[in-house]
Amino acid sequence: MLAAPALLLLAALLAYPMGRMVVLSFQNMQLRELWSGATPPWVGLDQYTKVLSDSAFWAVVGRTVLFTAVSVILTVLAGLMVALLMRRVHKAVRMAMIVAMMFVWALPALVQAQVFKMMTDSNVGVLNYMIDKLPGVEFQNHSWFFTPTQGWIVITACVLWAGIPFLAITLNAGLTQVPKELLEAATVDGANAWQSFRNITIPILKPLLVIVTTLSIIWNFGLFTQNWVMRDGKPEPEFQTLATYSYLQAFAQNKYSLGSAIAVITVLLLLGAMAVYIRQMFKIGEVD
Repeated sequence: MLAAPALLLLAALLAYPMGRMVVLSFQNMQLRELWSGATPPWVGLDQYTKVLSDSAFWAVVGRTVLFTAVSVILTVLAGLMVALLMRRVHKAVRMAMIVAMMFVWALPALVQAQVFKMMTDSNVGVLNYMIDKLPGVEFQNHSWFFTPTQGWIVITACVLWAGIPFLAITLNAGLTQVPKELLEAATVDGANAWQSFRNITIPILKPLLVIVTTLSIIWNFGLFTQNWVMRDGKPEPEFQTLATYSYLQAFAQNKYSLGSAIAVITVLLLLGAMAVYIRQMFKIGEVD
């Protein structure tokens, strides 16, 4: 009952565009129908057949899944390490860290991407300038997007920089719920720091870790802004993700129904992660 108003508001905002997207994926809308307002012809599952039989689509899916897996693992590990560090420092230092991370987290994704784009610019980028100062290293005018591996390192670094603050602050709050008595008892019994962390801290943090990991999967799987901005709105095939691929199919090639079909498949792929998140939220509610 308490959640009903929020759910109704979300339904009102999302029901029409989601429903329209699903309907459009079963049609074949072209520029002619778009300008005339005529009802596009129904083609059934033709759009899905085209998508699922396209090797380029599966390459994009594999790239998106790989990026999501790597970025989520690194983000969660880094966020957890920062959260553990926050429990070790003085209270004033901890507050300064929280304020600094809140500023980072509050920056729009567009601004974050622009910052990293400028830092890695081949002509005026500060990163190339600093690396070039190392003895025996020639990094002047180096292009970070000359190879896909280096380009994805930059994109992943941007995503990590933006994602760590939320995870660190959230996990820091979770660490405050670990009873000190249990840790002290484990120390008295001869457990070292790693054994206490593995057998006491991690089990208590597990529900929260599942939630932040699931949220990170949902956010990173829908990557769009970072690779779009860093490639000047024209990401090469090796820098395509499902979000940019769907957008380009729909609006760059005017294949609106095909883009809708790709978007529907993306949502279906994310439903698994969303189900885990919702299930974990209900489990926490039952415990509380």
